[in-house]
Amino acid sequence: MNVKEKPVEPTWAERLNAIEEEVGELYLMDSVPWVLGYSGGKDSTAVVQLVWNALAKIDPKKLKKTVHVISTDTLVENPVVAKWVTSSLKRIEDAAQKEKLPIASHRLMPRVEDSFWTNLIGKGYPAPRHKFRWCTERMKIDPSNAFIHKIVKKNGQAMLALGTRKAESSTRHAVMNRIRKQAEKYSLQERINPNLSLPGTNVYTPIEDWSNDEVWMYLMENKNPWGHDNKALLNMYQGASPDGECPLVVDTSTPSCGDSRFGCWVCTLVDKDKSMSAMIQNRDESDWMLPLLEFRNNYLDFRPADGSKEEQTDRERRDFRRINGSLTLHRDRLVHGPYTQESRKELLFELLKAQKIVRELGEENNVEHAANLELITMNEIEEIRRIWIEEKHEIEDLLPSIYKDATGEKYPGKELKENLLFSKDDLQLLDKTCEDDRMQYETIRNLLDLERRYRTKARRSGLLEDIEKTLKRSYFENEEDALEWAFKKAGKNNPESEDAEASVA
Repeated sequence: MNVKEKPVEPTWAERLNAIEEEVGELYLMDSVPWVLGYSGGKDSTAVVQLVWNALAKIDPKKLKKTVHVISTDTLVENPVVAKWVTSSLKRIEDAAQKEKLPIASHRLMPRVEDSFWTNLIGKGYPAPRHKFRWCTERMKIDPSNAFIHKIVKKNGQAMLALGTRKAESSTRHAVMNRIRKQAEKYSLQERINPNLSLPGTNVYTPIEDWSNDEVWMYLMENKNPWGHDNKALLNMYQGASPDGECPLVVDTSTPSCGDSRFGCWVCTLVDKDKSMSAMIQNRDESDWMLPLLEFRNNYLDFRPADGSKEEQTDRERRDFRRINGSLTLHRDRLVHGPYTQESRKELLFELLKAQKIVRELGEENNVEHAANLELITMNEIEEIRRIWIEEKHEIEDLLPSIYKDATGEKYPGKELKENLLFSKDDLQLLDKTCEDDRMQYETIRNLLDLERRYRTKARRSGLLEDIEKTLKRSYFENEEDALEWAFKKAGKNNPESEDAEASVA
């Protein structure tokens, strides 16, 4: 009787050689440029390293298309990781030029109007939450998509190579399988699938079947070709693990640091920033990040300290009207909108103060990166000032004084091109005249600002509409008055007996 022989599993070395050959074949297949997504983490590092090594084996005469390594800096990344990525991109660029490889690196950033602080402190968007996740698209997706669109527009197509892996999580595994099934009828070949949201872009995931430990084994056994130390990357993950350990797994009982997640230090989509907390706990030289963690927990996190989900702690810091002035009822309460002027002032002051403390700690402890850390850029600060004055009619122009109070330094921004309508004393007199009625004060202030703006225009069309909007926004004496009006507008005579949602303009 013939016994069917069990197929021999390829060795790790054979698997690596096969992947590098696959990368080379795909590169030579056509003239389509490649885009590699690089975050500085272990998976994207492994992908860039694989592609680099594959290109190094190809006849230089055949290297005729560019491989673009892109990394999106949201400007609120974990500072340690941000420094690592910036340094990596520079090393990649320099080493590629030296070895005459067609690899170019690009640090992408959101437009100033899309940045985190512009939207949070400038416009007053509340800290992101799962039902209002306004940050990801503006700060991460849009910059990379804009770059890819340019590549596609110029070349007709683009190949996007990513470090996505099935082993990362059950959710991501399911997403990858769903995308693959959706794309089957369009598949160019087994290892490539079109990106359904980016026309003209194909996706290649060379390490999708690797485990966490195989990623680390590859990085530890293979020298980083652009000169960065992969052991330092391992140490960074180790420092971001709560237990301080990041071993290579030898059995199912051994923990791995594959779950370490580096992201925005301001992120409120998670309960706690575990990676930054672990870095501070595990590394004496990371104590300077404590002011960032405290700012995130004290001024951005909206979760109650006891872990309950009944009430969001930032409710009282937000306007009872939506950002366009409308009212929204939900479960017999008004859905609060953007941060109030007072809250935005506090957020900016505390952020600048945290920046000052971090820089002082950096100087004291000889940590150059911390000593020069910029938590918020001057471009963002200037845009916040513009939004406050021009869009929110906050003609008090409080930003320069907030900056000076927080930093002890004179505001270095631009001088306003035109004088404000009233001086600080005039506005204080207006406030006093309104007898601490904030709604009345804001209404009069906003109307005066509208008049000032339209006064210099040749045509005053639109003035009446803007006046009407201002008056509608300030129609109520307070939140209780607005709630009563909203119930009447929604036709709810007995609000406590219903549980409905209605928008009322």
